[in-house]
Amino acid sequence: MKVVSALAAVRHLLDTGAVRRGGTLLDSSSGIYAYALALACHRHGMRCHIVGSTTVDHTLRTQLTVLGATLEQMEPCSDLKLDQKRRVERIHEILAEHPEYHWMRQYHDDIHYLGYHAIADRIREATGAEGPLTVVGGVGSGASTGALARYLRSESLGGSAGVELVGVQPYGSLTFGAEHVSDPEIIIAGIGSSIPFGNVSHELYDTLHWISFDAALAGSVDLLRRHAVFAGLSTGAGYLAARHERERSPERTVLFIAADTGHRYVDTVYARHREAAPIADLAPREVSDQSRLALPWSRMRWNRAPAPDFAIT
Repeated sequence: MKVVSALAAVRHLLDTGAVRRGGTLLDSSSGIYAYALALACHRHGMRCHIVGSTTVDHTLRTQLTVLGATLEQMEPCSDLKLDQKRRVERIHEILAEHPEYHWMRQYHDDIHYLGYHAIADRIREATGAEGPLTVVGGVGSGASTGALARYLRSESLGGSAGVELVGVQPYGSLTFGAEHVSDPEIIIAGIGSSIPFGNVSHELYDTLHWISFDAALAGSVDLLRRHAVFAGLSTGAGYLAARHERERSPERTVLFIAADTGHRYVDTVYARHREAAPIADLAPREVSDQSRLALPWSRMRWNRAPAPDFAIT
């Protein structure tokens, strides 16, 4: 997903003269976006510098090296909230030293929406232009799910009401107000944030699911066993949310985003498959506001409300 987004963003910057070939593009990433930006830079003759999360593994480091990207990885840290904060601070330090670098601002710039127009067209072709559609996926920076909903709604025969957007968040994420609830395992990197993200369009979301590490683990393991899909932890969370939304509204087509493969989760998730709860035993707690959020899984209607003050940069 993010390869499409990064390619479109870099191409737009070159076409508009915002950057020139041979220049350096800079950003922070917990994994997938680093790979996507490195590919885009390699294709368009740009240099790439990544400030990587402590979660970046050997496989990704090797891929980045092959693509000619420079990785500056944070020191090991048990608190991914602190890891995210330190990465952003390091970005500002690098920009002070190298003002000629262009910061891609994947968490703040709407330019990252552009690449998803083509994905929206493919979804429309695959699901049909008629009939209600529910899109489920991790919120993260807001680019993938937000962009898909925006493009699908703009050309839907059913109008805006015909396409519902369901966002998936980890506990501890500030974006929709769950920073006060801690997950004893981890905050799922990539779909949540401990800092405000500037390109999350809160008013695009109809429903939110907050899913814990343990529940997402169960989803990932079941997805592999039942459907032979080997995917990451955020995909396991999205799978759980999508199944629930389909059960609630069987008349709707439900599509969920499987954002990455499961390779970097072999030791942290799949090796613990015996701990996975049967997904039939899991169901969300319906809540009316964030004060009632509770592990392992909560669901709340957002009703396309605007961003709360704490989530605005």
